[in-house]
Amino acid sequence: MPGLLYLLSWISTLVHICLGTLALAAALYYLAELVEEYTSTAAKVLRYWIWVTIGLYILLFMFESVPTSVILCGFISQLVHLSILRTFPFFFLTSLPFILGVILFFVNHYLAFSFFAAYYYPASEVLAYFTLYIWLVPFGFFISLSANENVLPTRAESRPLLSNDDDFVTGYFNKKGKRYGLLSFFNYLKEEFFPQRGKKSF
Repeated sequence: MPGLLYLLSWISTLVHICLGTLALAAALYYLAELVEEYTSTAAKVLRYWIWVTIGLYILLFMFESVPTSVILCGFISQLVHLSILRTFPFFFLTSLPFILGVILFFVNHYLAFSFFAAYYYPASEVLAYFTLYIWLVPFGFFISLSANENVLPTRAESRPLLSNDDDFVTGYFNKKGKRYGLLSFFNYLKEEFFPQRGKKSF
C-alpha cells in the first residue's frame, strides 16, 4: 500500500501542472495584448531577434562541431522569417514564405533531434539550442497573430465611405467584432469559464 505522502505527491503534481498552465495562459494573454497595443515595436523586436539568431548561428558554426546541414537549415529559416516579417502584422497563410517557414520549422526539429540523439550534450545546452535557435522567433510570430486586428483598414478592405447601411467608421468597428487571433481565443475562454456578473445599479 502506498503511503499518504506518496498519494499527496500525485495530487501536488496535478496542482503544480494546473498552476503552471494558468501562469502560461496568463503570460500568453498579456504578451498578445502587448503586441496588439505596440505593433510597430513588436515588429522591431522580432526583426532584431532574427538578426541576433543569425549571429548565433554564425557563432555556432565557428565554435561548435555542429553539422553544416543543421546550421544551413536554421540560417535559411531566419531569412524566411525576415521575408514573413515584411507584411507584419498581416500573415498570409497561403503565401510561399509562410509555408516554407512552417516546413523549415519541422525540418529544423528533425535535424536537431537527430544530432542531439547521436552526440551527448547536457540537457541545459539542448534546451538552450531549441529555445534560442528554433522556438523564440516562431513563438513571437505566434503571439502576433492578433496584432492585425488593431490595424486600421485600407479602402480596398472596406466598403465605400458612405453607403446605405453605415459609414466607414461604423463598418470598421462592426468588422472588428469578429476576431480570430490568439487574443480573441483567450477572451472567448475567459467569457466561457469566467463570465462577467451584471453590475448592480444603485
